[in-house]
Amino acid sequence: MARGKNRFRCGAVLTAFAASVLLVGCQKGNQTRPKLMVVIVPSRDNPFFKTEADAAAERARQLGYAVRVDAHSDDSYNQDNLIDMALASNAAAIILDNAGADSSVAAVRRAEQAGIPCFLIDRAINATGIAHAQILADNDQGARLVAQEFVHEMDGKGRYAELLGKESDTNAQVRTRGFHAVLDRSPELVRVAAQSANWSQAEAFQKTETILEANPGLKGIIAGNDTMALGAAAAVKNAGLKIRIAGFDGSPDALAAIRNGDMQATVLQPAVEIARLAVDEADRFLKTGSTGRPEMQTVACDLVTRDNTDDFEGFQRKK
Repeated sequence: MARGKNRFRCGAVLTAFAASVLLVGCQKGNQTRPKLMVVIVPSRDNPFFKTEADAAAERARQLGYAVRVDAHSDDSYNQDNLIDMALASNAAAIILDNAGADSSVAAVRRAEQAGIPCFLIDRAINATGIAHAQILADNDQGARLVAQEFVHEMDGKGRYAELLGKESDTNAQVRTRGFHAVLDRSPELVRVAAQSANWSQAEAFQKTETILEANPGLKGIIAGNDTMALGAAAAVKNAGLKIRIAGFDGSPDALAAIRNGDMQATVLQPAVEIARLAVDEADRFLKTGSTGRPEMQTVACDLVTRDNTDDFEGFQRKK
């Protein structure tokens, strides 16, 4: 009987030991499973958005996070679905280049209410106190910089056209205001056309062809981003004309166009720096409960001309 009790006691001990080993194994598995950081951008086809997505993902992985990168294609409905996917995946944080200043407010609020902090890059929303950070290039400063160079290239006079970005995008509005804070101080500079090409190279090509036909003697084109500026440059080249063109973003293709004389200037948005800052602040918040920074943050842009194109690469200044 004593021997049976001992067998029973030994069996119980072995069962408890096995359970404890299993529990420890599960705990270790949970401890080693990395937290998920979700990066959501408008598109990965656009080199600017691809660069910021890649920079954010790389930085998050360096800090030990699992990463998922999604694209909403500037569609707020798609963005809502991607935010819901992040919630369902129990993401630790969201890095978001949003789909609209107004239409994104509810999505960001929903994520925050679910306990998933949002860190916005590139584009602000029309609300504060919801996102943990909104980190943007200084679009006004950049627009004024490139407008000053455009005035210089135009010798302060002549007829020019403007290609505007997506009308619902706050950045498009800020850049246009920044352009005109400088351009309108030169009374001999006359804007003869202004059309939105919705950030699109193909649309900018078509719109520029129409503008050139309607405005013989056009001297310059200033565009709200490099993609549109490149579309304009292609249309100008196709027409066999020489027209001064300025853009905004500092894309590799724009830098190449400046080197070969198809464009004269752009300003570089530090996409890599902004994306890394957002991830660093998300990591700091998750570890300490604070980013240590104000919600609204701006990062200065750099003027790029033929004289300094070699100083920049991949939407950042070379080290």
